[in-house]
Amino acid sequence: MREPAYGNYEEMADGLVDGLAAYLDKPFGFFGQCGSALAAVETTIRLAERGLPVPKRLFLSSQVAPHDPPYGRLLGMTNPQLRDELRCLFSELGAEPPEDLVDLAHEILITDMEATRKYRHDHAVELATPITAIAWTRDIDVPAELTKGWSDYAPTTFELLEGVHYTFLEAPESLRAVIVRDLGSGS
Repeated sequence: MREPAYGNYEEMADGLVDGLAAYLDKPFGFFGQCGSALAAVETTIRLAERGLPVPKRLFLSSQVAPHDPPYGRLLGMTNPQLRDELRCLFSELGAEPPEDLVDLAHEILITDMEATRKYRHDHAVELATPITAIAWTRDIDVPAELTKGWSDYAPTTFELLEGVHYTFLEAPESLRAVIVRDLGSGS
């Protein structure tokens, strides 16, 4: 928490690759929800560029492909609206964090939204890693039909799971089953 936030996903990916490089001796996958899906993609690109092992599979949840126009309810929110969104999320999760924790989460969310707005590809980038694109039946932030662009990056399996944008936080059995299935499939 003492380190400065990354200003974009490219910088974040460089830092992740540096930190992960020594631990890539076993098969692995990346799961990214919303903006972190873009960080997972960029980290995969950076791993391949450096000749390092890439994930066996990318699990990209509630995010449009970066060559498609950015989309997401949070992207259009003001800073006070983002803070209110955090308070609602904490409340839905049954938490009442102290105000300084809300402040920290708010700063992170603002930085994340800015990085998401900036991360773009002019065209799809071919990845050596297959994708499982995950959408949620009641996601008002990123509708399932907007996730189809991932198939331009790599062979893609599409999954529509029951839930809302934040359901992944509960690690529902349906999500765990998809991850186990696709990590174990060899494709």
